[in-house]
Amino acid sequence: MSFRVYLFDLDGTLIDSVELILKSFHHTREQHFGDRLPDEYYLRILGLTLRDTFKRMAETPEAVEAMVKTYVAHNLDHHDAMVRPYPGVVDVIRELVRRGARLGLVTSKLHDNARRGLRVAGIEDAFEVVIGAEDVTRGKPDPEPVLLALDRLGAAAAETLFAGDSPHDIESGRHAGVKTAAATWGPFTRAVLEAAEPDFWLEKPEDLLGL
Repeated sequence: MSFRVYLFDLDGTLIDSVELILKSFHHTREQHFGDRLPDEYYLRILGLTLRDTFKRMAETPEAVEAMVKTYVAHNLDHHDAMVRPYPGVVDVIRELVRRGARLGLVTSKLHDNARRGLRVAGIEDAFEVVIGAEDVTRGKPDPEPVLLALDRLGAAAAETLFAGDSPHDIESGRHAGVKTAAATWGPFTRAVLEAAEPDFWLEKPEDLLGL
């Protein structure tokens, strides 16, 4: 095994939750502005925290927090029925643990909601560390979330791989000094991911086992 530590993004990497995310964004926008933005608007910024996303729309911190509350409530109401692990993910995670790897989650999702996603996928017990939006002051693409995961795991960047589906994941990992792997089964195109310059490409989750 080339790496001792594997960090993962959640949405678009481990779990297929894109439809739920889009529905939650549309619901929030309609509730607070009475209109609707195209899917492409949200797909371009997937991977940012909710607060960073809504700061682009709302004019006050209070409005941002209100939108976060609306989004989270709608998302959780429909979460378990709409979220599922991508094919192959569970087996790959179990195999990495069997090989002795240490796993951490680095997500822009709120901490408890991220753990809920892992539970629905049946892999929560595999992750020693979960870094969520409220655990850092600067979310991805800043390196802070990745560096915090390394600190909590007591791991070195040189022994770590970060796998994610968005350019924000790749940039965060690169600036933190870890190797990065782009998951191509998420919503971002290969052309978009190429600009972030990942170290490895994953066409399917099983590709992780051969790095």
